Amino acid sequence: MNMLAQKTEPMAWQPVCRRDDLVAHSGVVARVGDAQIALFYLPDQAEQPVYALDNRDPKSAANIIGRGIVGQICGDLVIAAPLYKQHFRLKDGSCMEFPEQRLRVWPVRLNGDHVEIADSPV
Repeated sequence: MNMLAQKTEPMAWQPVCRRDDLVAHSGVVARVGDAQIALFYLPDQAEQPVYALDNRDPKSAANIIGRGIVGQICGDLVIAAPLYKQHFRLKDGSCMEFPEQRLRVWPVRLNGDHVEIADSPV
């Protein structure tokens, strides 16, 4: 056993809304602290039905990601930014067209009827 292994703190979760507040295959926006977070609900994705990303589009600097269109490109679930149509992967926030653009991603989970988000992005 490695005695120098770091201990990791458990994530702190906070409720942000109820499952009924989400819109299937679409985005809604919640304010968590100083951040606007776009929540995307994909109920047919059993392993991970909810994703949480920055709502601020890095190209336009507008808070609009939650209004983007959910889709799939080359097997990746993506959100198309409303203004310039660049595609961000829901799993990690990376941009398919512009690698220098990235959205922060928060761990998110369903806990019964509540949507909970971790206290910090990954």
